[in-house]
Amino acid sequence: MAIDFDAIKKRLASLSGQNSKQKLLWKPPEGETTTVRLVAFPDNDGTPFQERYFYYGIEKYGILAPYQFGKPDPVNELIQSLKAEGTKESYELAKKLYPKMRTYALVLVRGEESEGLRIWSFGKGVYMDLMKTMMDPDYGDITDVNEGFDIKITVTKAPGKKWADTSIMPRPKQTPLGTKKEVTKLLENIPDLNDLYELTSYETIENSVNKWLNGGAQDPWSKSDDTTGSTNSDPKNNQPVTEQKFTSAVDSTDTDLDSAFGDLEEEFPF
Repeated sequence: MAIDFDAIKKRLASLSGQNSKQKLLWKPPEGETTTVRLVAFPDNDGTPFQERYFYYGIEKYGILAPYQFGKPDPVNELIQSLKAEGTKESYELAKKLYPKMRTYALVLVRGEESEGLRIWSFGKGVYMDLMKTMMDPDYGDITDVNEGFDIKITVTKAPGKKWADTSIMPRPKQTPLGTKKEVTKLLENIPDLNDLYELTSYETIENSVNKWLNGGAQDPWSKSDDTTGSTNSDPKNNQPVTEQKFTSAVDSTDTDLDSAFGDLEEEFPF
């Protein structure tokens, strides 16, 4: 049997940590402006980006929401139960449990082309800015490998602010992603977003939610949507989530529950 040197190279890279999650993810440096080229994910739904929903605050790290993959999801089941209950208290608790969206793009960082394509994670504001840029007839498909546009990403943090601001600016001139040979190599080695986050088991999520309901975890409102990941914790609590009763502080101005739940559903596709 002939030796497959490409397979050996990939295995060596895996063993040496060259294909680690840290190397796949890219984050624009704070206080700097970085030029990158966005590349569309293959097998997309018509947009070049991919979205993922996470539950925050139940555990130290975000929990990848199973419902978005058609999997049983104890948090989603609890939300539906709270909606059916129809009280102000249930609305307040459901609001805390709703997932937050993170968006992902493939990027080639200019000046670091040897690193290949990496994955950039960003929030709703940057996502909207990118989509608006693509809707501008002066730019269109900025991810086109032959006639797209590089973009400049600037991250700044004002004194006293907790979080940094990220702004994007497309460069005015169309440029190719690279030479034909370079583009072929890049597109043959596209990182898989599914390799970054693993689904936590139903039982583990259920136990984590029970722990949070009993006061053993942080309030989701206190978490930033800049944290992503999954949890492997397995607290010992065998009481099913759906059998618990819930109470929560309520804002007396929330008088229209149907409208309130409707606002939530407009943002989160349950």
